[in-house]
Amino acid sequence: MAEHRSMQRAALLDAARTLLSEGGTEALTFPALAERTGLARSSVYEYFRSRAAVVEELCEVDFPVWAAEVASVMAAAGGPEAKVEAYVRTQLELVGDRRHRAVVAISASELDAGAREKIRAAHGGLIAMIVEALADLGHSRPRLAAMLLQGVVDAAVRRIELGAAEPPADIIDAAVSMALRGIRG
Repeated sequence: MAEHRSMQRAALLDAARTLLSEGGTEALTFPALAERTGLARSSVYEYFRSRAAVVEELCEVDFPVWAAEVASVMAAAGGPEAKVEAYVRTQLELVGDRRHRAVVAISASELDAGAREKIRAAHGGLIAMIVEALADLGHSRPRLAAMLLQGVVDAAVRRIELGAAEPPADIIDAAVSMALRGIRG
């Protein structure tokens, strides 16, 4: 029984990712979740009390996976500049991933305080990953530099998500170049 519930919960989260990535937060409704999973609408309420609860769980599940991918690539990079490049490039290459599209849709929505706090904590975890590399490069305020660097990443994410005239690869290269020149400055 516990295994069945776990599988159903995972199926609901997967359906939520798809709905969010295809149609944004407006698409994430309990009737749509029920239709995507073959469950009765009332059954969806057995797993989640609200849309916010679905969003919170997606944050708990997906942000750590995304952050682990960034951390893994950074760990394999040699030297602080290579770590900065890995930090920027990996986040931007993940933009096309369905989990990321769902996270972007979540971030743009009206969330309750709990979900917003989970998103802030996850972003704080990303920023913490790069602070040491920036300190190794001699920044006197590496945390501030990390937050500004994440601002470059966030701007590039928005540009890619908007379907800008430039190909995503060009946006990624420009963001990496800007980040590397900025950290040297």
